[in-house]
Amino acid sequence: MAAPVIESRLGPIRQTYKGTTDFPPMAKAYTELSQVVRETGLLARARRFYALVGTVLALGFGGAITGFVLLGDSWFQLLIAAALGILFTQVAFLAHEAAHKQIFASGKANERLALWLAAGVVGMSVSWWSAKHTRHHANPNRVGKDPDIEIDTISFLDEDAAKARGIQRWITQRQGWAFFPLLTLEGANLHAIGLRHLLSREPVKGRWTELSLIALRFAIFVAPVFVFLPLGMAFAFLGVQLAVFGVYMGASFAPNHKGMAVIAPDAKLDFFSKQVRTSRNITGGWWATWLMGGLNYQIEHHLFPNMPRPHLSKARAIVKEQSATLNVPYVETTLLQSYGIVIAYLNRVGLAARDPFECPMTSTAARSIR
Repeated sequence: MAAPVIESRLGPIRQTYKGTTDFPPMAKAYTELSQVVRETGLLARARRFYALVGTVLALGFGGAITGFVLLGDSWFQLLIAAALGILFTQVAFLAHEAAHKQIFASGKANERLALWLAAGVVGMSVSWWSAKHTRHHANPNRVGKDPDIEIDTISFLDEDAAKARGIQRWITQRQGWAFFPLLTLEGANLHAIGLRHLLSREPVKGRWTELSLIALRFAIFVAPVFVFLPLGMAFAFLGVQLAVFGVYMGASFAPNHKGMAVIAPDAKLDFFSKQVRTSRNITGGWWATWLMGGLNYQIEHHLFPNMPRPHLSKARAIVKEQSATLNVPYVETTLLQSYGIVIAYLNRVGLAARDPFECPMTSTAARSIR
């Protein structure tokens, strides 16, 4: 178990991570599981399902466009903006599945679909997302290797929280409670990060194709909002759409790993243990699958990234049985319970940023007065 010592205002903070001794490797655990899954046919494509999803989303966008035209200069347009935030998130789920080669048998066809959906419809850089997400899948919750636990506005590790200064420290101290409000800014952040990546000097595959698709999306979606609505209403429309998109995306991805085991950088873990022990499923059946785009079966998705969404529920029974046989914890919670776990975990990490000169009794009294 690794135990790096970090200097903070409170003195040394000793953070421990899960390592090889905590999770003994199990030979052939994944090989045996994979063979059963393949023989069951759960890796076969589900074309009819994705055709249905595409049709429903197309009808949804058609309804939103119709509503936008009929409402005209009205603050009820903000309802259309919220609907678009939901629709764009659902398209992002599809782009995620295409990037994992879940939809078509051809890898090239999946790549093209992911490109058009992510850049052309959602307005995000698929090259930036794919590079980041590939690293996450290879080493979920592993310190120094999983970009999803690297510090941003939120600190996911004690050592990062201990380094916070100024306004960052103030946020970090309250980051559990601030997490969901901050997600209202995540939609704009995802667009900005993608553009910064595409406009950087580093080599980017398909740079001009992505930029062209994002520009086309701007002309088709963003520009008409400012042409047909008053300026203030147009900004409000865009703000609501981005806020709903950011909250929906964050609320769908956050429950999957936050608060699960954090793996030491040098730990030697087998693939099965690494993926199951760091992932969390969300119960709820078919409605949770539609709501979260299949991310509710995070354990199965991490074990079989190219498995189509409708097959994940069937794989769950197989994976759960294998986990019980090998005595590996298989974690499932409700959606609300997962949010509680995430908030508690982030607040616990945020304690590393507390002020050593703040008297606990004084701060408690101040809070009670407020």
